Parts: sequence; structure tokens; C-alpha cells
Amino acid sequence: MEDDFDFSAAAGAVNDDEVMDDTPVTLKAGEEKAIGNQGLKKKLIKEGEGWDTPDNGDEVEVHYTGTLLDGTQFDSSRERGTPFKFTLGEGQVIKGWDQGIKTMKKGENALFTIPAELAYGESGSPPKIPPNATLQFDVQLLSWLSVKDICKDGGIFKKIVNKGEKWENPKDLDEVLVNYEVQLEDGTVIAKADGVEFTVQDGHFCPALSKAVKTMKKGEKVILTVKPQYGFGETGKQELGVPPNATLQITLELVLWKSVTDVTKDRKVMKKILKEGEGYEKPNEGAVVQVKLVGKLQDGTIFTKKGYDETELFEFKTDEEQVIDGLDRAVVTMKKGEVAVLTIAPEYAFGSAESKQELAVVPPNSTVTYEIELVSFVKDKESWDMNTQEKIEAAGKKKEEGNLWFKAGKYLKASKRYEKAAKYIEFDTSFSDEEKKQAKALKVSCNLNNAACKLKLKDYKQAEKLCTKVLESDSRNVKALYRRAQAYIHLADLDLAEIDIKKALEIEPDNRDVKLEYKVLKEKMREYNKKDAKFYGNMFAKLSALDSKKTAPMAIDSKA
Repeated sequence: MEDDFDFSAAAGAVNDDEVMDDTPVTLKAGEEKAIGNQGLKKKLIKEGEGWDTPDNGDEVEVHYTGTLLDGTQFDSSRERGTPFKFTLGEGQVIKGWDQGIKTMKKGENALFTIPAELAYGESGSPPKIPPNATLQFDVQLLSWLSVKDICKDGGIFKKIVNKGEKWENPKDLDEVLVNYEVQLEDGTVIAKADGVEFTVQDGHFCPALSKAVKTMKKGEKVILTVKPQYGFGETGKQELGVPPNATLQITLELVLWKSVTDVTKDRKVMKKILKEGEGYEKPNEGAVVQVKLVGKLQDGTIFTKKGYDETELFEFKTDEEQVIDGLDRAVVTMKKGEVAVLTIAPEYAFGSAESKQELAVVPPNSTVTYEIELVSFVKDKESWDMNTQEKIEAAGKKKEEGNLWFKAGKYLKASKRYEKAAKYIEFDTSFSDEEKKQAKALKVSCNLNNAACKLKLKDYKQAEKLCTKVLESDSRNVKALYRRAQAYIHLADLDLAEIDIKKALEIEPDNRDVKLEYKVLKEKMREYNKKDAKFYGNMFAKLSALDSKKTAPMAIDSKA
């Protein structure tokens, strides 16, 4: 049987600095177009599947027939009955092939007309290819294995054997389930395991596994070529039979993974999805949710179970403190039908006090877990679903809720209510004149009350911004001046605080609260003046001492 034609004979026929135009080539059957600007042409014979095309580094498999322009055939893999395999973009074939096959889809059949400059150049490839010959190749792209340098440093090459599902990849916090087999370069199997579960960021076996799974899809199977820095390094691993500086080949399959989310961004409410939900909508604050849930202590003791044995599902309204804070925060991240396990630290659960539940007592400082299914929910009405009068009524209702939370000392919840109230009426271009007056009064009231919340929460910068917003529409608002002055005092902007307090006293000379705040300001200013005096006194003393040291040698020299 005849050997494959030597495609590498002209690897240097074209200057390596010449770069192909990577603009996608879209053709209909029978149509011909140029690829790039070096004379390469492609005529589509049969369309391929899907939209994906191979890239540099991929291992492609093709059938081809090569002819001269006069129709003389010089090579054919079809006649040999063996497809031709090579690595794309690595100079293993003539330039015209590297450039042309990158434009093909799986199963596609195309005729490439390749000028001598992209084939065998002035010398040709005797005896079959004459000098300066333009060639034609009828090529069918059978398949390819995608090969990626996943760390961009040559440390791990990933060859995809089976493509996975969808498009998502695991993240650091996710728990993955994998199968793998590890071989040395000589084929010796040093490890094999099925159904291994680990957290991505914690890793398993060697660093390459966690690096690789972050690039994989569910069901994907790959072959990894792993250099020592992502394997077992310079020392190897004697107990596994891995010699120093060993390159490993790992066959890795990502069976599935469970998505894990840090709900509170402090690792104290963690959500692991056991079953994906439907669609994309999630409950908002104020939504009525129906759930099934089981609450457990860390030793497995069940302390609550709702929505299973009872005739009705467990129902509650979010952001109303009807359940523990961690459960409240987690449920608004869920989709309908989603099943998840929540791990909730004491700060977001029952705290430091003992809590008597339906089925067991929760001891102080307990971390608890809930398995929860979000069966259904009804979202709180959003502003874009309301007419103008409904927006004003909703804003008034949220403001009153905020007032109740403020009186209860729940300043964060109160702040959120005031913010939501202000958002309902933020855009009032479609309001009537009377509605605009009502909306303005509500906005002023909500922003002032929210500023009071921010002061309690020690968010002085935000308190200052809210007061400034009020003063932009009502420059003589005493409460806004007073609260902004308080914020300035805490931010150590004493001069600005004094301006606001003096202006407030000009408007209301007998305002007791403003007068008291002025006393606080004066005391602060006295403290700062004392600190400044002490600082500058110490500085001048040091400068004087330094000057005396500088003059002493001069006196000695004069005597000499």
C-alpha cells in the first residue's frame, strides 16, 4: 500500500511572518471564495454539521484527493482506505492546508485551490509535484480532537475525547464527581478511580485535576498531558511509582457537579444545588414562597420538617423575618423546582441562644443545614407593573414598613424599605402635577429616614449622599443639614459640618437638636486643635534639636 504523501516537505515554503486573515468564510454549496489574501481559494462541495471549526493545536482527521490543475492525481487517502491525521497549525502539512482546514465544519467536503507559495514553492516535490505548481485538494473533514493549552504555559494540554453538555463549567466552590486514570509516558498505569468527589478549589490527586475540571462541561471526557509542575514536580511520588520530573497522561471524565454558592459572601451561608430549577426567574424581596424543607443539626438530628407530611406546603414571605436570616437570604437565589442544601452558620441561624424547635432543641452557636425545595413563589409586584397611583401607594406602604423596622432597631431592614420606596417613584415624568408633589414629599421623607438608618449603621458616606440629594431639591431642609453635619463630623470634615449647622440655625435658631450637635462639633474641634498643637509642638521641638546638632560641630571647628 502506498504511503501518505509527504506534506511537510514544504513547511518552510512561506515566510512564517505572513498571517492569514481569520475572517470566517461562509459559503453555499457550489460557491467559491478566497481565504485570506495569499491566493488560497475554497469551493464548497458539501456543507458540514453545526457551527464549530477546528483550531491550531487540534488533531484533525481527513480524507483527501490531491491533483494538479490539469487533473493529474498525485495522492489520495481515499484510495488507500486510511484517513490522514495531523495536528493543525504546527507545520506538519503545507500552509494551504493549515489555513484552509481551519474554516471547515465536521463532515464538510470542500475543494481547495492552493497556490505554489502555500504549497511546495519553487522547488516542488519531485517526482510528483513540479516546480511552482498550483494544487487542488478535495478534502473532507471527518472529525477532530480539540487540544488546548489550558494554563497557557505548556503545563497542561487537554485533548477532548467526548464533548460535554451545555456550556457551564465548574467554579472553585463547586463539588465535582469524576472518573480518572493516570499513566506514565511509558503507559504504566499508576492510579485509577471512579466516582471520586472533591471540591474544585481543594483539588485531588495532583494540581492538574482541579485546573482541568474548571475548563470542562458535564459529561466531557479528556486526555491530559501534564508536565511535572502540575503533577508531582521535581521529587515525584515514590509511593505511587512516579519518578522525579515525570510527565503524566491522565484520562479524565467529569461525570457531574453540584453548584455551590456563597450566598452571603462571607462563607457563612453556603448553598449546594442538588437539582436545578426551571427557567431563570427567582423570588424577590417581599415574595410569597412555598417550600418543602428539613432542618438538621451537624450530628444529623432533625429539628424541623415542613411541607412533607402536612397537607399544605410551608409558606412564608421573604424579607419579613418569618424564618431565620440565612434561609431568607438563600431562598431568593433559587429557581422554581430547585432543590438545595443550605449550610448556615450561627450568625445567620439561631445565634448564641438555645432555640426550641418543633422536633428538637437547637443548642447555642449551632451551624445548621436545611434541605429545601422551592415548590412555587409569587413575586412582590415590581414598579414597572404598576400605574402611577399604584407606585405612590406602594412607596407609602414601604415607607411605613421602614418606619416600623426603624422603631424596632432593625436599621438595615428599614434602610432597604426606604430604598425600595424611593425607587418606586424615582422616575416621575408620567406623573400628574399632584402626583409629582406627592412623590417629591415621599422621596424627601424616605431619603431623610434612610440617612438616619445609615448614621445608625455607621455608613456615614452614604448618609452624606442621601442628605445632599434632599438638599439639591430643598436647600433649606433643616433635617438634611443636621444629619449631613452629623455625617461630616464622623468623617472628620469639621469645617463642612460647621457650615451645615450654622445654616440650620439660621433657618431654625431654636432647634434643640441642632444646638446640641453644635456643642458636639465645638468639642470635636477643641480636641482636634489640641492634637494639632501637640503634633506641631513635637515637630518644632524635633526641628530645634536637629538644628542644635547641626551647629555644634561648627563651634568646635572655629576653636581649632
